[in-house]
Amino acid sequence: MQFPILETERLLLTEITEQDTDRYFALLQREDVTYYYGMDRLLKKEEALEMIRAFRVVFEFMRGMRWGIRLRGEEALIGTIGLNQLQLRSKKTEVGYELHPDYWRQGLMEEALTAVLAYCFDELGLYRVGATTYPANTGSNRLLKKLGFTEEGRLRGYLYQRGESYDALIFSLLAPEWQMQQRDN
Repeated sequence: MQFPILETERLLLTEITEQDTDRYFALLQREDVTYYYGMDRLLKKEEALEMIRAFRVVFEFMRGMRWGIRLRGEEALIGTIGLNQLQLRSKKTEVGYELHPDYWRQGLMEEALTAVLAYCFDELGLYRVGATTYPANTGSNRLLKKLGFTEEGRLRGYLYQRGESYDALIFSLLAPEWQMQQRDN
């Protein structure tokens, strides 16, 4: 299967390749980007390269996919968005994302996530897309609710980062809810 390219009004979502290693490392070494990420910031460029190589393997086995977020007409990686724990037979996945702070509060992640959700429900035929967030990550929690996700509950001590365990919120969006939103828009 060829890696899907998704296009929006302002963005191009493409496969992340080894050529993106420097930009990906620059993104994930930032404490402000990884603060609510569920993993500690990267300390070595090799870690970024290993992650990029793992994205390819996970995609080849159709267990997930990770898109690089780029502004149309520009090659630079400004963030990523992806499907984790993709289970085509069970028709479910979880979505995760991050964006460079220079691009926060511009509606870009809403644009990227909307494109990925359309791909999940319309192309992959999934029934459920979940998301796990930190309760304090108000920006992400607000975005998920805006796009129709339902907050299902709190998972106690679910995330481990910076040497501590943290609670997480679990969200979901189901195919019938997505379809109803698309009809109403």
